[in-house]
Amino acid sequence: MSTRSLDRARTASYPAPTENASRSGQATGGRRGSGYARVRSGRGDHRWRIRWSDGRARIDDLRADHARRDGASPMTEAASSSDAEEVRGHQRLLALLLAAAMFVLVVDTSLMNVSIAAVVRDLGTTASGVQSAIALEALVSAAFILIGGKVGDLVGRKRAYVLGLLGYAVGALAMAFAQSLTAVIIFWAVLGGIGASLLLPAMQSLIHGNFEGAAQKQVYALVGAAAAIAAAVGPLLGGFITTYLSWRVGFVLEVVIIAVVLSGIKLVRDVPYTGPRTIDVVGALLSVVGMGGLVLGILVWQEGGESVAALLATGAIALAALAYWLVRRKRAGKPTLIDPDLFTSKLFRFGISQQMLQQIALGGTMIALPIYLQMVLEYNAMQAGLSLAPLSLSMFAIALLAGKKAGQRRPSSIIRLGFALLTVGIAVVIPIVPRAEFGWALIIPLLIAGSGLGLLVSQLNNYTLAPISEERVSEAAGVNSAAGSFGLSFGLAFAGAIMLATLSATFTNMAHASTVLPPPEKERVAQVLEENAQLLTNTQLEQLLVNKPPEIQDEIIRINTDSRPIALQVALLIPLLAGLIGLCNSFRMMRLPDPAPSGSEGLTL
Repeated sequence: MSTRSLDRARTASYPAPTENASRSGQATGGRRGSGYARVRSGRGDHRWRIRWSDGRARIDDLRADHARRDGASPMTEAASSSDAEEVRGHQRLLALLLAAAMFVLVVDTSLMNVSIAAVVRDLGTTASGVQSAIALEALVSAAFILIGGKVGDLVGRKRAYVLGLLGYAVGALAMAFAQSLTAVIIFWAVLGGIGASLLLPAMQSLIHGNFEGAAQKQVYALVGAAAAIAAAVGPLLGGFITTYLSWRVGFVLEVVIIAVVLSGIKLVRDVPYTGPRTIDVVGALLSVVGMGGLVLGILVWQEGGESVAALLATGAIALAALAYWLVRRKRAGKPTLIDPDLFTSKLFRFGISQQMLQQIALGGTMIALPIYLQMVLEYNAMQAGLSLAPLSLSMFAIALLAGKKAGQRRPSSIIRLGFALLTVGIAVVIPIVPRAEFGWALIIPLLIAGSGLGLLVSQLNNYTLAPISEERVSEAAGVNSAAGSFGLSFGLAFAGAIMLATLSATFTNMAHASTVLPPPEKERVAQVLEENAQLLTNTQLEQLLVNKPPEIQDEIIRINTDSRPIALQVALLIPLLAGLIGLCNSFRMMRLPDPAPSGSEGLTL
């Protein structure tokens, strides 16, 4: 049998063995078991072990075992060792390429955020127009992410992965040559958002199908670490490129990375889908309205817009209707966008809820701390990024280390330790905020919090998706990605909104309590904060107060100095609360059995 024939055989699907089939282990319910087969080829008669699981078979060549037992030649053993090393090398390269794809996915938005002023200047547009494009990209990605998982089932997960990368590449290339905001909206926001909705579920499904056991855990950890460090260092990297080169160069570099990732696409083994291929149109529409409504409501809330409650309510009602629709169609025996039986598993529910809480904590932290560094300590983007380096580097290093060294430790215990360290780190940061005079004063709590996030990144994706069968992994990956995207958006928006509300209330109260400010000045302060509350550095405030008497300038500066740390401390309560809830959930997770990989005996979904 040729190597190519063997590869085809290993990836094929076979019917489960009949009762009369010769096999070494009894199949359970006609779905699991193992047996042996002889294949006659030009090189002789070889024996293969076939292990059935859920209608599919994995074929193991027993020649190596027989050769060792019968006294194989050193040359044969050396060839076998060489082949195994080549396979491991290919897997390591594939893992790095998947991590690079995730890095580009996350760093893309960071690059756009720090480039707003330069994009406005070069394209002759407005800041609100560019911000609208950024919001639209997040909205499209969130709205279609559940559909993206199903599309991967229908067209092939490998093809969905390639299409997602190509969508991102076209969007980045359009940014590099864009001459108007229209091109940015069409290619970067809409096409790039659809690309992200295809790429995220497909990537997680392919990790699930191309790696097993410890290797699968390590790759999930590596990809999660790549996303975490991209979120942390993205503003620093984008600020450097925008300041010293050009924002267009940053998007060209994205295209180069995507080209490198696509050059290794032959290393990816597609995971075939054998389930129903009917499209659930109503479920798809409800998912778009539900996820789109929630994320749009959060984005409008973050920008201080109106109708936030109506948008959030629309999204929540649509998702509730989606849940009812899925259960109803499942009972009727009809295909569904997402199998509602996924949510009957406590393991899956805990996995996606912990994923969301981790992202809420990360989002809240990554909006509060950069604002503190830039608005209170008046750091530039480069200095702020360097000050946050302990968080990002410890997150990345611990994620990789935990992925390799977890050994036989229970995933739930590592997740518990992760949330504990995250909670402690944030709790230590809060009292430091009003007292720190330089960014490096935060180094110890940031190392603690980053280590906690690294432990979570190393375990949560594998905990959630490892026990899912190949047939349902795209749906599960879509839900997992949606939970993470929603958590990150919610953390950013909620922490930002709470911070501005606290600033407005604190500043107004201090102004009214002041014995220096005259009554008309107090009323003017209250009116300005009600219309447009925002954090300002003392330097910016001094420029606005240049025509005021010195005693009023000094008093308003004092109030600003005292009120900002309080607002930032309240904002940091959001990631702290998310960490505490995650820690409580982790104790409940400890009472559940550990998830078993989908290809093994044990608890699977």
